[in-house]
Amino acid sequence: MLDRTGAGRMIRATAMTKDPTMRFLLTLAVVLTASVASMASAQMMHGHGHGADGTGHDMVGMPGLRGVDATPQESGELRVMFHHFDEIERSVENLPNGIRTVTSSTNPMVMEALVSHVTGMIARVEEGRDPQVIIQSPTLTPIFAGRDDITSEIDITEEGIVVIQTSDNPDMVTLLQTHAEEVTDMADRGMQAVHERMMQ
Repeated sequence: MLDRTGAGRMIRATAMTKDPTMRFLLTLAVVLTASVASMASAQMMHGHGHGADGTGHDMVGMPGLRGVDATPQESGELRVMFHHFDEIERSVENLPNGIRTVTSSTNPMVMEALVSHVTGMIARVEEGRDPQVIIQSPTLTPIFAGRDDITSEIDITEEGIVVIQTSDNPDMVTLLQTHAEEVTDMADRGMQAVHERMMQ
């Protein structure tokens, strides 16, 4: 916040100084002080200080996890997964007609969020209810549109959450495999992977 008392003293000093050079320097100091204070205040008001990843995004509230049709619970699950991405293990096997993924975590809270998210998203695809989360992958839109071409199986095993998705449509197979790669990248690097994808 601007020190108004200090700024007032500088303004009065400027008015009393007869030396043109000193008047210029003091005026410049007042302007710079006000500008820096204004910028700092704006950052505080908008809550966009630099996060630990240096991107300048709000890494606490994560507003990008909200969506047109996403519930607070779903956004909360995403928040848990992004905050604890380094505790998530994930493997992907590309099949001739789709994918087989295994996702797990030794953290019970993260595992609970994973199970709820995965089962919930597959149910959404089958029902055609795209959550339209702000940061979601662009591959999800055509996946939702072509949901009738996808067969999904979910199993909770000792390995983790096993998902097999297949399709007789070659284009859909490519979409499923591309999306699986994007999800793995997010599991490996967290929000940094999202930021880089959105900047492309």
